[in-house]
Amino acid sequence: MNFGDPLPQPPQGRSLVEVNQWNELRSRVDALQPELIAFRRDLHMHPELGRQEVRTTALIKARLEQAGLAPRVLPGGTGLLCDIVPAGLSAERGVWGFRADIDALPIEDAKPLDVPYRSTVPGCCHACGHDVHTTVVLGTALVLAEAAREGALRRPVRLVFQPAEEQMPGGALDVIKAGVLSGLERIFAVHCDPRVEVGKIGLKVGAITSACDLLKLNLDGPGGHTARPHLTTDLVMAVAKTATELPAALQRRMDPRWGVSLVWGRIESGSAANAIPQHAELEGTVRCLETAGWREAPGAIDELVGQIAETHRAKWVLDYRRGVPPVVNEAESIALLELAMAERFGAETVESTEQSLGGEDFSWYLQEVPGALARLGVRSPDEQGVRDLHQGTFDADERAIGVGVELFSALALG
Repeated sequence: MNFGDPLPQPPQGRSLVEVNQWNELRSRVDALQPELIAFRRDLHMHPELGRQEVRTTALIKARLEQAGLAPRVLPGGTGLLCDIVPAGLSAERGVWGFRADIDALPIEDAKPLDVPYRSTVPGCCHACGHDVHTTVVLGTALVLAEAAREGALRRPVRLVFQPAEEQMPGGALDVIKAGVLSGLERIFAVHCDPRVEVGKIGLKVGAITSACDLLKLNLDGPGGHTARPHLTTDLVMAVAKTATELPAALQRRMDPRWGVSLVWGRIESGSAANAIPQHAELEGTVRCLETAGWREAPGAIDELVGQIAETHRAKWVLDYRRGVPPVVNEAESIALLELAMAERFGAETVESTEQSLGGEDFSWYLQEVPGALARLGVRSPDEQGVRDLHQGTFDADERAIGVGVELFSALALG
């Protein structure tokens, strides 16, 4: 669907009441769009890092309460849970969940200075679209709250505003500990995708993201003069060999079908050209397409590091921090997303997508209950190139907010 094209008509065979409800949903989402765009821009201007989302939490809470809902702030002080329970039902079973992540990234906003909603917080911005995700779930809450009052909502719904997705092993574990899974039958989420055109979503059954862990390695030696490397541990050589040989050795150690990838993000050692340093550090990420590789990677890396360090007479300490498993989409949940999107916007708005090596802590929910993560198109049709995630230039076509709200609302309304 191109924006501006005639909207799809309600599916044939619907009763007059169902047709009216179908049209009413579109009208309500359209009416909310200006408010939701303003809300997203406010979040974008005032980003907050994981477990520091105090202002963000307060804004969401205030708007939900204004809509007559009763959100609960999570025990950590940021993030919220909010149930919408139709009269005569309970939230003890059969609940469908919709999750948003609310934290930003420690990245400088690099959008042009004339963008009015640029981040006002130095070194922090919404470079991953969490402000869009949050606004989509907030908009869904507003639509469903009204539907519940009118008797049109026929299942209990839980809105999850999760903190600290960008931290490992992720704020999802805090939310689960607070009881988000109680009564939950299935759960859905969207993630901005700058490769998908606005008005469309990308779907995939099975693993859609990868496992991701953090790796920090300290190497130490006695230090010395660069004129006499044979009398000490040539630590720079040791760190260079580790940086190049460990990823290569790991690929030969692991089943290639697991798609294990070790990439360094930081290497630091030394302060003078003629002095062999005493300390070096490497930091990076380990990503795996398959859960089996995720389980095997820590032990294999520990053994390989020991072999390389011993060869160069370096002492070593490995800090391997578990991150997240892959997000594995359930087939029935994907079918529900596909059906709802096709009915609301047309079958051509649903695209197949591929598994990425990115990590997402939504995976922790799907370890326990069925559900699915969809890729929400945020690229403007006339945009040249791709403003990728986790870059200071990232931005989203805000029409995607209405698409997400209508999709989630249609799912909940059945």
